[in-house]
Amino acid sequence: MIIGVTGAYSSGKDCVADILIKMNFYHVSFSDILRDELKKRKMKITRDRLISIGNELRTKHGPDILAKLALKRVRDGENHVFTSVRNPHEVKLLQQRKDFIMINVVAPETVRFKRILKRNRESDPKTLKELREKEALENSTNPNAQQLGTVAQMAKITVKNDSTLEILEKKTRKLVEDQIFKLQDKRPNWDYYFMNIAEAVKMRCTCMSAKKGAIIVKNKQIVSTGYNGTPKRIRHCNAGACERCTSRHLGKMKSGIYAKPCICAHAEENSIVQAAHNGISTKDAILYTTFTPCNTCARMIINAGILEVVAKVAYPDDVGTKLLRNAGVKLRVLK
Repeated sequence: MIIGVTGAYSSGKDCVADILIKMNFYHVSFSDILRDELKKRKMKITRDRLISIGNELRTKHGPDILAKLALKRVRDGENHVFTSVRNPHEVKLLQQRKDFIMINVVAPETVRFKRILKRNRESDPKTLKELREKEALENSTNPNAQQLGTVAQMAKITVKNDSTLEILEKKTRKLVEDQIFKLQDKRPNWDYYFMNIAEAVKMRCTCMSAKKGAIIVKNKQIVSTGYNGTPKRIRHCNAGACERCTSRHLGKMKSGIYAKPCICAHAEENSIVQAAHNGISTKDAILYTTFTPCNTCARMIINAGILEVVAKVAYPDDVGTKLLRNAGVKLRVLK
């Protein structure tokens, strides 16, 4: 999971981040990304320069650039806390992930000001008026600048921090316990799982026509795969072996004209033949294909005993579709 933390001056957002780090969360600070950029330019690191360089990067590379750079630091299978998130476009990008949640740490202004005075940092505001002025600078209406107020409004959870550090830690740990299982990536259903594999299979295609891929599945297990291309031990179509495909790509023949034969086998055809070659039954199987089958492949599917065809794109061949329907083979096109 990734927890984004925002909040006003001395609200306790860094304390929440420290608690999460103690819980083995990896810390990714957007400010550290900006510090690294200032170091590259051999510039002194100040708060004003951090704000300036952040605005510059957003203007040059888009308002969500820091979020993109932060995601490059994410380790698969680990928990992360993102801090210094200051632009709504950064939040929008992160919210596309199922494992991300934005939280806003809040505390009354008087409490926050007391904390500021107590820590006594040189760059901190010394009066309430100065505090309000500094916070106003971080609430711009410029889409490429800091918009802390808008970011806070986008948070799904608000953590109130007006008491002790011990209570804040309890709240933070409870938040993680409540969200840890909700923020897991959802698995694709079986249809999209197998179709994505068919999409990968089609990348092996050697035909100069559109790439197509197919897989045959029984009991949720893949028994064979196929893609369109020339037969075994025959020179590949994309190396000039198929006269029809070569003529078409040289502009000597229009697409859809079959005056010259194509020597390439279709993806569905190859998946069925590969199963036969390896002695695997296709009876009662499901075939996943990136295109609905043509007339020839439909006939093979029927005779191979395949019960269902799941396709990604509808191919303009009504003959094949009608054959499947008349033979009682179920055909579905994924939405």
